[in-house]
Amino acid sequence: MLSSTTLWGLFAQRAQTTPDAPLVIDGLTGTRLSCRQALQQAQGLAAALLSQGVEPGSRVTWQLPTALPAFLLQLALARLSVVQNPVISLYGRAEVRAVMARNRPDWYLVPEDGSAGLEGRAPGLLAELPGASPAPRLIVLPEVVPQGDPATLPPAPEAGDMVRWIYVTSGTTAEPKGARHTDEALLRAGSNLALASRAGPQDVGTIAFPIAHIGGAMNTVMLLASGASAVLLPRYQPAEAMEVFRRFGVTLTGGSTAHYQAMLTEQRRKPEQRLLPTLRVLSGGGAPKPPDLVAQVRDELGCVLTHAYGMTEAPLMAACQVDHSLDQLAYSDGAVVEGMELRIVRADETIAATGEDGEIRVRGPGIFKGYTDPELDAAAFDAQGWFKTGDLGRLRADGHVSLTGRIKDVIIRKGENISAREVEDVLARHPKVGAVAVIGLPDAERGERVCAVVEPKEGEEHLTFGEMVAWFQAAGLMRQKIPEQLEVMAALPRMSSLNKISKAELRKRFAAQSLKEQTIS
Repeated sequence: MLSSTTLWGLFAQRAQTTPDAPLVIDGLTGTRLSCRQALQQAQGLAAALLSQGVEPGSRVTWQLPTALPAFLLQLALARLSVVQNPVISLYGRAEVRAVMARNRPDWYLVPEDGSAGLEGRAPGLLAELPGASPAPRLIVLPEVVPQGDPATLPPAPEAGDMVRWIYVTSGTTAEPKGARHTDEALLRAGSNLALASRAGPQDVGTIAFPIAHIGGAMNTVMLLASGASAVLLPRYQPAEAMEVFRRFGVTLTGGSTAHYQAMLTEQRRKPEQRLLPTLRVLSGGGAPKPPDLVAQVRDELGCVLTHAYGMTEAPLMAACQVDHSLDQLAYSDGAVVEGMELRIVRADETIAATGEDGEIRVRGPGIFKGYTDPELDAAAFDAQGWFKTGDLGRLRADGHVSLTGRIKDVIIRKGENISAREVEDVLARHPKVGAVAVIGLPDAERGERVCAVVEPKEGEEHLTFGEMVAWFQAAGLMRQKIPEQLEVMAALPRMSSLNKISKAELRKRFAAQSLKEQTIS
């Protein structure tokens, strides 16, 4: 396993160690770049950007899909030691405007995609930015990235503890928050990800998230540290992705829970054959994982599901590993990774006992350096410098972490705390349920009522209220936790970055709706 203090240093090591080994493959065209070729093109791109005025210390927002130009761009900007702010390519005009209004970049880079794409909307978007400071300058990056003279480049960066990345949170709040990161934090996360999946030169992976998501940088580090290669796809359409992954013999892939479920759906359409016979590890995070998925992935996809725990501010806090037990894989979110400290804190700020629920707090070199708005930092860290994740969980006797929900997802019904995650895990096992979100809605009598919002499993009839109640009763769940309201939607609203269900949108949609006449017998 290679290591370095900077992302560029790790890339240079990889190119020197295995210059002719494959590094990245364009999944649509089949174009391959070896480590040496990728290094040469990234250096040339860095020189071309330098000639246009992008220099060390510049603030650069870029918005490109997961393809070769984006892969090379992140490395070229790392070579120039700029502060880069990757933005998911699916973000709309309003989202990008909010990000840039807060971060005020010097440059905005988009792909050459014509008048109907990001390129076409960019000039108008930049003109709309508020404030007196100059608008960011626009660079349109063609599919064949420009090349300059590497001899013009300044010395490569050597310090890994400088803030060189600003990642935007998923946008569940009114205003997106920018998390300030160093190379060191991303290197630790990506290296721990490689260790968890036992990645090596024999592996063919994918950039399992949009490359502009923090998971994209983690996966890039995993490739460089382990010697694996990766297939890049600009969009994730399950049937297309499975066909491409099969063609290139992918052994490692993942994403979030929605990606796991989508792959299972594709496999179930052709149960007579293994769609990805080379696949050995499915990994990811970013959303709760129903325990039953682990056995389903093992039995139907023929691989190990290694879910991990992380967020934009702390990319990898805990991870399941390929050699963990079935119980650990199914009922935990992994063991605390190397270099991170984690503890569980009660509401009164005392440390929780083993197996007791509380807020998860972390510290260590693998977390962010605070938000771009420093006023947010006071609420994000406690007096001892521990980052307050806002997640609820417990430490098991075996040292693994089990998430039990979000603090804001605790539903207080008639004074009793109900974990939305617990209710979701039970209902997710129903054969008619494809996906589920449980939310608390304002209620004059109860304070909050429990509402389950269900997306039907493909090919199944809609779940009825009576069937739902009977399912919970058969599972032995206490009456107070059974949802008083059931809503069925053809498709749950999801956030573009990880396909994560947007509970904020569901609360907004159903909060003003009066409770239907649904009773639990």
